[in-house]
Amino acid sequence: MCAQVISYFSNPNPTQPCYRFEEWAKQRTTMLTRKSFSTTKKKTRKSPTLLPPKSTANPPRSQFKFSILSSLYNYIYVYLLRAIVDSGFEHPSEVQHECIPQAILGMDVICQAKSGMGKTAVFVLSTLQQIEPVAGQVAALVLCHTRELAYQICHEFERFSTYLPDIKVAVFYGGVSIKIHKDLLKNECPHIVVGTPGRILALAREKDLSLRNVRHFILDECDKMLESLDMRRDVQEIFKMTPHDKQVMMFSATLSKEIRPVCKKFMQDPMEIYVDDEVKLTLHGLHYIKLSELEKNCKLNDLLDALDFNQVVIFVKSVSIAVELNKLLVELTRYKGFKEGHKRILVATDLVGRGIDIERVNIVINYDMPDSADTYLHRVGRAGRFGTKGLAITFVSSASDSDVLNQVQERFEVDIKELPEQIDTSTYMPS
Repeated sequence: MCAQVISYFSNPNPTQPCYRFEEWAKQRTTMLTRKSFSTTKKKTRKSPTLLPPKSTANPPRSQFKFSILSSLYNYIYVYLLRAIVDSGFEHPSEVQHECIPQAILGMDVICQAKSGMGKTAVFVLSTLQQIEPVAGQVAALVLCHTRELAYQICHEFERFSTYLPDIKVAVFYGGVSIKIHKDLLKNECPHIVVGTPGRILALAREKDLSLRNVRHFILDECDKMLESLDMRRDVQEIFKMTPHDKQVMMFSATLSKEIRPVCKKFMQDPMEIYVDDEVKLTLHGLHYIKLSELEKNCKLNDLLDALDFNQVVIFVKSVSIAVELNKLLVELTRYKGFKEGHKRILVATDLVGRGIDIERVNIVINYDMPDSADTYLHRVGRAGRFGTKGLAITFVSSASDSDVLNQVQERFEVDIKELPEQIDTSTYMPS
């Protein structure tokens, strides 16, 4: 982290000297090997890990204040900055630059931004900046629609709270014995709870999870939860269990004009931020292949043989097709092994089409055409994250597939071309 991002930290105690972050950073002859906060490639320079000087050890939280009048990360809590540095982040993305100043001030926020723009970091950092942990009290609640996304969000909270040992984070979702979750809440109550609506509601109804001290209520992929009436009812019931005076933040890559009024019903005069609203897909390498249903397997094998890739996600429309295709590709590819880079090919339904961030994925193949333009956007957003290169190939095998492809091109103002015989590897592989 350098002076481009942080101007200085100020100690309000006049008996103590004012400390400038970049002053001690500049004393180092070299900087951390970094990647951009928006993942634009930078020259790497090696150096030991930067650590604050002894005079800043265990500073009171009140000594670090945020100022939206200067650079984005001015006065942000020093231990958050250390975690940001350790994660290799340098510059905020557009959505982070727009949202974080408002979110840290405690404002309600509705944010739509295309996949891979770092929306998760907005609510993670702003929540950690504001939270005042009290033993036995849940101060922040984050809801999302799948256990995989809940697990990922929990990991992000843990990553950025590395130097905040007093803050506890836990994730709750179905498929795990509810007794385990009840014991966790009883013996080691977290300050930040991440979970799916069904399990959170079950724990709250049975009085194992108290929400009366929640100060931050967050929905990730909010449209997915609020469009489904069953899930919306769960969210509303959970919402009513929290205090009236709290911060509410909602995020998604797709937020239709019909669902926006629903979001606002949960909020008080929210700040609305729409980055690249309904235009400009994350990927530039968008292609399609016209073929019959029976030709898909053969063409898939040809593509996997011909293309260079780090990791590839193959989207299908049902679990049964995923199982059969998985057999064709020899071994069952588990999410965790894929996430850690041990597996290179993942066959999946739309379960992982939203929010899941796996930075090595640079190719997405729509083996089955998605059912809508929104789903297409979420799927192809799994590759080319944070502005990196990526390639998306869609199989078009019917008239209805062609209709969806035309909808995508019209809505997002993008020209999706037929896949050429030869593809320049430099267009989708990092140099």
